[in-house]
Amino acid sequence: MKLNQVKAAITGGASGLGLATARYIKSQGGAVSLLDINDQAGNAAAEELGVTYIRTDVTSESGVQEALAQASEAMGGLNTAVSCAGILGASRVLGREGPMPLDFFSTVINVNLVGTFNVAKAAAALMEGNEEGADGERGVIINTASVAAYEGQIGQAAYSASKGGVVGMTLPVARELSRCGIRMMTIAPGIFWTPMVDDMPEAVQESLAATIPYPKRLGQPEEFAHLAAHIIENVYLNGNTIRLDGATRLAPK
Repeated sequence: MKLNQVKAAITGGASGLGLATARYIKSQGGAVSLLDINDQAGNAAAEELGVTYIRTDVTSESGVQEALAQASEAMGGLNTAVSCAGILGASRVLGREGPMPLDFFSTVINVNLVGTFNVAKAAAALMEGNEEGADGERGVIINTASVAAYEGQIGQAAYSASKGGVVGMTLPVARELSRCGIRMMTIAPGIFWTPMVDDMPEAVQESLAATIPYPKRLGQPEEFAHLAAHIIENVYLNGNTIRLDGATRLAPK
C-alpha cells in the first residue's frame, strides 16, 4: 500500500510514537485520525495536522467500534490501524507493602493487551469490506509491543505479560485475517524518547542511553514512524514482530 493511499486510525495518537506516526503518514499524503483519551493533547495535535481527533478508551468494545466508524467516515474509509495506546505499570509481585494487587495487574493487561486486541478486531471488521488492492490487500494492522516482552525487568511482570501477549497474538491473528487480505505486524520498541522519558532526571536519561550498544542514544519517535510506514508499504511483511532497539537487552533491574 502506498502511503498516499493510507487511511489510518492511530490510538495513542496524541503524543509520542502515535503522534510521530501520524505526522509522517500525513506528510506523505495519507489521511489519519487520532484516537486518544488526552483531550488537550489530542485537540492540539489534530489542529496542528488538520485531522480529526476522537476521544477513545481502547478498553471499551462499543467505544472503539464507534471511534473507528467515526474515523472511517472522516477519512472516507479505513485501511490502516496503528495501536500505540498503552500504560507502563511498574510494581513488584512481592513489594514492601505486600503482594501486587490483582487489580493493578488486570488494569495493565486490560489496557495494553485487551485494548490492542479490541482495536484490531474492530478495525479488521471494517477493513474486510474494502476493495482489494495490490496482492488482494484490504488493510494492515500494526501493534506496539516492547522489548520487555522478551526480557522484562524486575517490577515489570504485568507490563511484560501484556506486551508478551501482543507478540503472541500477532501470528495467529495474521494467519486468520489472511483470508480477508488483512495483514498484522507488531513493533517492539526499545527505550524511546517519549513524554514519560522527558519527565525523568537527566542522569536517568543518560544511564538509559548508556545501556544501548549502538547507536548509543534513545530511539526517536520518528524512527518508529518510519518503520511503521515501511510495514504499510511492504506487503510481504506479515505475522511477525520487529524489534527496534539499537541491540539493547534489558538488564534484570
